[in-house]
Amino acid sequence: MDLVTDGLRFPEGPVAMPDGSVVLVEIERGCVTRVQPDGSQTVVAELGGGPNGAAIGPDGKLYVCNNGGFHYVERAGLLIPHGEPDDYSGGRIERVDLDTGAVETLYKSGDFGCTLRGPNDIVFDDAGGFWFTDHGKTRRRERDVTGVFYARADGSLLKEVIFPMENPNGIGLSPDGKRLYVAETYTCKLWAYDIAAPGEIAFSQGLLGPGGTFFYSPSGYTFFDSLGVDGAGNVCVATIGQSGISVISPAGELVEFVATDDPFTTNICFGGPDLKTAYITLSGTGRLVKMDWPRGGAKLNYLNT
Repeated sequence: MDLVTDGLRFPEGPVAMPDGSVVLVEIERGCVTRVQPDGSQTVVAELGGGPNGAAIGPDGKLYVCNNGGFHYVERAGLLIPHGEPDDYSGGRIERVDLDTGAVETLYKSGDFGCTLRGPNDIVFDDAGGFWFTDHGKTRRRERDVTGVFYARADGSLLKEVIFPMENPNGIGLSPDGKRLYVAETYTCKLWAYDIAAPGEIAFSQGLLGPGGTFFYSPSGYTFFDSLGVDGAGNVCVATIGQSGISVISPAGELVEFVATDDPFTTNICFGGPDLKTAYITLSGTGRLVKMDWPRGGAKLNYLNT
């Protein structure tokens, strides 16, 4: 892996842009930052709270899941999120103009009768809508039970589609857009859902729980974070504890494990020629790294890489 830049404050939500830069969030700093190929950094927008997952929408703007913030501890050279902060500002979906830095709140908790505690990761479909997870918040003796939502980019629809889940985190679509993948953090389980229509899940898959198909879980004490999907349909899940990326085939089998040196490896995206450059956020140590990937990434809707 090659270092792109460091000194970031818990980076997440990387998006590889057509011009070769990477736009990401710094959760602890509450901002959106653009990283150039030479490693230089520019703060694009100040959001406050805890900007988390991010994706380009049909209007070319950046849609950000804001989890409302974390409390942090610094230990052994790592910046570690730790529970709900005293200044928790509420979960929301924000839209950022990357040219001007203007920020607007698209959805907030209570809109359309939905409770948003800690929106986390996001992916757009080809119908102009987006799926996102709500990871919830953890307090001293309790943790939120949350789910997966679907919304339209024009602000006209927000609904909870999958409930309940245990701290859903990473979310992604298969290359054909017909399957939704969701990773739970603390259970370290990857689930698959067949999509019946935009914003609709085929619930006939299962008799128990939210109707998904159990897809994969590793052994040992480890957690899943955010994810990306490559062009072969493999689900590439950032894996905390084991420190790396678990690559899961469309059949639900481990293809490979790509190790890193940061226990808080949180996300992956693809860019560069043929989408064969993987950008990985090493959040505990504040780094963005890149590496050659043996397969090209799946092309994201509305992002012309």
